[in-house]
Amino acid sequence: MTAEGQGGGHHRPVRSFVRRQGRLTRGQRRALERLGPDWVLPLPDAPLDLDVLFGRQAPRVLEVGFGMGEALAEQAAARPERDYLGVEVYPPGVGRMLQSIEERALTNVRLLNEDVMEVLDRALAPASLDQVHVYFPDPWPKKRHHKRRLVQPPFPERVARVLRPGGRLHLATDWAPYAEWMVEVMEAEPAFENEAGPGAFAERPGDRPLTRFEQRGERLGHEVFDLLYRRTE
Repeated sequence: MTAEGQGGGHHRPVRSFVRRQGRLTRGQRRALERLGPDWVLPLPDAPLDLDVLFGRQAPRVLEVGFGMGEALAEQAAARPERDYLGVEVYPPGVGRMLQSIEERALTNVRLLNEDVMEVLDRALAPASLDQVHVYFPDPWPKKRHHKRRLVQPPFPERVARVLRPGGRLHLATDWAPYAEWMVEVMEAEPAFENEAGPGAFAERPGDRPLTRFEQRGERLGHEVFDLLYRRTE
């Protein structure tokens, strides 16, 4: 099902994804049923109290579109001093991430099986996050689909609202035209400044895991572009 508006003057928002269930493995389905109630949050009517949710005060990271959760699980295991909120619309990815939470005995992760725009608007208080990660979002390469790209107005403005001053937005893509698009969009948002300098890409930070997806892309000759933007005061 696409997210195009249809007739009658009422238009659905254009989304950066096509809502589909995907095929759940038996293990993923069991994880959703058994572990989901403890780790997957419903979309709240009011912003989450993250101190209550995690039972402590800590740096908070939002991971947007975590896929099967490989990078999210690795980061959460390597940095137990941080708390992670993972957002993913596809149930198989959520199910797999729940398996990783159990396998690694992670306690610093909570998940939302929701549209990230709804999460930014409804689930998070202003200046409640220290970092937002967007790793390898769908580039929607066809020109007629560019309107579906996640990184375009009003996404940066919404991220700016939930990031504390000095917080970081980290973007990564292996699609060069999308990387250039990201730069254009982000450089036009006054709430952010490019840590590498205007219009520049950054070296991959050590806290971004090198995933199998990225390693496969490198073997195929795909260059990866990292962009680091700091929330201005």
